[in-house]
Amino acid sequence: LEYEKTEVHSGHYFASAKQRECLVKSERALTDEKCMKIIELKRKVCEGKDKTFVLINQKGIDPVCLDLLAKEGIIGLRRAKRRNMERLTLACGGKALNSLEDLKAEHLGYAEHVYEVVVGEEKFTYVEGVKNPQSCTILIKGQNNFTITQIKDAIRDGLRAVKNTIDDDCLLPGAGAWEIALNSHLTNFGRKNVKGKARLGVKAFAEALLVVPKTLANNSGLDALDVVLDLQQEYESGNVVGLDIYTGDAIDPVESG
Repeated sequence: LEYEKTEVHSGHYFASAKQRECLVKSERALTDEKCMKIIELKRKVCEGKDKTFVLINQKGIDPVCLDLLAKEGIIGLRRAKRRNMERLTLACGGKALNSLEDLKAEHLGYAEHVYEVVVGEEKFTYVEGVKNPQSCTILIKGQNNFTITQIKDAIRDGLRAVKNTIDDDCLLPGAGAWEIALNSHLTNFGRKNVKGKARLGVKAFAEALLVVPKTLANNSGLDALDVVLDLQQEYESGNVVGLDIYTGDAIDPVESG
């Protein structure tokens, strides 16, 4: 909603000042026509209803158009980044348009609240109360870049774990239960089916898995050797077992959550 610059370098030559004024008027009329299409759509969908209208544009909005939009009660946000536009369509619904020729009511998204908040020296626009969100934004604050990076990594790991759980449609029990079970399986497999030096490799890998229950025991102030032996004996009895870090006893991690 502003005068568009040409993609290639070009020049205009006028025979008189009147011709230049005609060009300026035509550019102004074209921009105002686009603005009026938005205003007409706003009147159509919001007239007589307790609703308002928000326009988010990747490019600029000149002062004249901003004034026209403000008089109609339309919030105009300009210079939005492309990745934010893509997230907005996923969060609010609607469709990002490259042209106003096919502007229709079904292209609009929905949000209950749109407001601006100043955090530190930065301004953020909050879009809340969407109906069927497929995207969201997490605002991270920290004392320095190192802290922010750590928080981002933790969030990314957590979200990836949830995504993998949904994709795989399964969960492995924690508390060292999976490592105890795999250790027992590999030990029996190596003893029965593997011969020669390869058996030592299977045995070493099986023992390496026990580092998880041992670490849990050490961090809980328990004797790691006693804990691992108790868990292995309980597992050989046919039970799924993990470590209760508070008591040091064997528990069923699935039932314990």
